[in-house]
Parts: sequence; C-alpha cells; structure tokens
Amino acid sequence: MTILWHLLYFLAVVVGYLLQLLVWLVIANAIVSWLITFDIINLRNRTAYAVVRGLDRVVSPFLRPFRRFIPPLGGMDITPVILIVLIMAAQQTLLGPLIVWLDTMSNTSGLAT
Repeated sequence: MTILWHLLYFLAVVVGYLLQLLVWLVIANAIVSWLITFDIINLRNRTAYAVVRGLDRVVSPFLRPFRRFIPPLGGMDITPVILIVLIMAAQQTLLGPLIVWLDTMSNTSGLAT
C-alpha cells in the first residue's frame, strides 16, 4: 500500500510542476504577443514565427474556453490573467492540501509495514 501512496504523491507533485510550467508559458505567450504588437518581434523571421506558433499551440487550448465568454476589454485580453489566477487558486486550495495529505499517508503507512 505504501507504493501506492508514494506513486500518488509523485503524480500530485508532477501535476503541480506542470501547472506551474503552464503559468510560465501563459506569461511568456502574453509577453510575446505584446512584443509582436509593438513590432519588436518580426514574424517574418522563421525562428520567431516557430516560437510564437509553438507557444500559441500550447496555451490557446487553455485560453479558448475563457475567450468564448470574456471579450477583450478595450482591446486588452484579460483571459491570461484569469487563467493564471484560477491555476494558482487550484494549486493553493486543492493541490497543496492533497500533497500534504499524501505525504502524511505515505509516511505513516511506511512506518506501519
């Protein structure tokens, strides 16, 4: 049974890291979109185009549900901010206590065997 607790603990920690990576990718996507808007990054550059398209392909599926309901406000897209707040809230309220609980379960079940 202790292997199961350790495996669940490992999976919860990995999900936490993946959510944190998603937050950083959303931030990078927002910054890159600003750089494109202010014509600092030129999309005719093949490398820049590949990076922008890659970021967009990763981040867009997570932003799309919010963009259906929340229009740009004054030309400003606030959906990345909403997504980041929701991810951080999920990490604090759900994932954090789950990791602590799984850690205690893996430590207590390891002592019992």
